Amino acid sequence: MTIVNYIEEEDASDRVKEVYRDISESRGGAKVNNIWKVLANDPDLLESTWKRLKEVMGPGTLDPLVKELIYIAVSVANGCQYCVHSHSAAAKKKGMTDEMRSELFSIIATASQTNALAEAYQVEVDDHLKI
Repeated sequence: MTIVNYIEEEDASDRVKEVYRDISESRGGAKVNNIWKVLANDPDLLESTWKRLKEVMGPGTLDPLVKELIYIAVSVANGCQYCVHSHSAAAKKKGMTDEMRSELFSIIATASQTNALAEAYQVEVDDHLKI
C-alpha cells in the first residue's frame, strides 16, 4: 500500500495532466500506471522521471526488447515487484515469450549467485578483464 494518495487525472493539476497525456500518448493510448499517479504528488519528480524514462527507453542502439529485459533484471536485483510486473508486461508487448522470460530468470539467478560468491571471496578482477 502506498504511503501517499494516487493523483487521478480528474484531480490533477494542468501540469500533471499534461505529463499524463504524454505518458498515455507515448504508450499508444495506454492508461496511466500507478507509479505515475504516486509520483504526481511531486510534479517536478513526475516530470523529470518520465522525461528520463522516455529518453532512456526510447530509440537507441539497443533493441527495445533488450532494454525491457535489462530493466526486468535490474528490478529483480533491486527487489522492485512493481517494476518487474510493469516491465514484464512491456516486454511481452515487445515480443518476450515465456521461454525468454524463463531464460532471463535463470540468468538473473545465476548472476546473483556468482556475484555473491565473487564478493564473499573478495576475488580481484583479472588484468585481462579490465576494460
